[in-house]
Amino acid sequence: MAANKYLYLMLLPVVVYFLLFEYKPMYGALIAFKNFNPYQGVWESPWVGFKHFLHFFESHYFVRLLRNTLLLSVYSLIVIFPASIAFALLLNELRLKRLKSVVQTLSYLPHFISLIVIAGMIVDFTQPDGIINRVLLAVGFISEPISFLILPEWFRTIYIGSGLWQSVGWNSIIFLAALAGINPSLYEAAVIDGANRWKQLVHVTLPGIVPTILILLILNIGSLMNVGWDKIILLYNAATYETADVISTFVYRRGIINADYSFSAAVGLFNSAINFALLLLANRISRKTTENSLW
Repeated sequence: MAANKYLYLMLLPVVVYFLLFEYKPMYGALIAFKNFNPYQGVWESPWVGFKHFLHFFESHYFVRLLRNTLLLSVYSLIVIFPASIAFALLLNELRLKRLKSVVQTLSYLPHFISLIVIAGMIVDFTQPDGIINRVLLAVGFISEPISFLILPEWFRTIYIGSGLWQSVGWNSIIFLAALAGINPSLYEAAVIDGANRWKQLVHVTLPGIVPTILILLILNIGSLMNVGWDKIILLYNAATYETADVISTFVYRRGIINADYSFSAAVGLFNSAINFALLLLANRISRKTTENSLW
């Protein structure tokens, strides 16, 4: 250890950060099993066991929240994850370096735009007099303007479509890094064997990034219940609760706005438990079927 003392010293700030801001606050999860009173504190508040969990499971919100959370997360995963891979593969095929750099830069930009700004853009674009309605009216797809953000059936499309624009470029970075790590001699051997570009993609490129794809897929499944609540809060309203309200937004309303700390903590803990179970399941399935896993 003495030989690596400076490396451990460099690691120390990170360890301290995680201990103070990630692990220490976990004791606050105890309020999910208590009737928390801020004046009494976490330890002195009375225990109620699983009362808040049962209240949530028996409420009429439970099925709607679980359905909306899973649908938004699964749809986003189905659309955005493969799109990021496809975009990285297309970029990798570009031979003009200047064009490739321009396309990469433009695709990364939405990731750095403030979410408040993006939500404002979405609201403006989807107004009855916004650009989307104007285009649809001009091409004859609709006969009258649509108020997209007050119609529950449009919320998922808007949320996933904007998420695709925001993240597909940024998410492709790690796949581009994986593509750069493929041994060029494999492509040379494939060319000698007569493989065209498509066969090189199928037999060299895709197998070369499969481990990266599986690891990222496991991580995405492990956070499936952590749908982007911040953007939902900026876009949803009472008219769209039917399809837009998810577990995390419900926790925000009950915990922050209504100050029902114990109940919201119980709901949040349930959400985290589901995420952990999904992570274990995805990792186990991947290890059994492909021998690629997180551990």
